[in-house]
Amino acid sequence: MCVAFPGLVKEIEGQHAQVDFAGTLARVNLALVEAKVGDYVLVHAGMAIQVMQAEQAQELTDLYRELEEAARAD
Repeated sequence: MCVAFPGLVKEIEGQHAQVDFAGTLARVNLALVEAKVGDYVLVHAGMAIQVMQAEQAQELTDLYRELEEAARAD
C-alpha cells in the first residue's frame, strides 16, 4: 500500500519546494505538478503528485490523525 500526505507549499526554488506537513518542513520535487506558494500538494516519496484544495488537504490530514490515534489505542 502506498500512502501520500498533503502539505502546504511555503517556498519554491526551481523544481523543488519547502512543504509544510503539520509543522515539519520537507524538500519536495514539483516536477510533476504546477504548484505555487500557498497551494496544497499531495506528496508521495518526495514527489508532489497532485495539487489539491485546502479543504481536501484538511480532510485527509484529519483522517490520518484519526487512524494514528486508533492505532495507538490498540
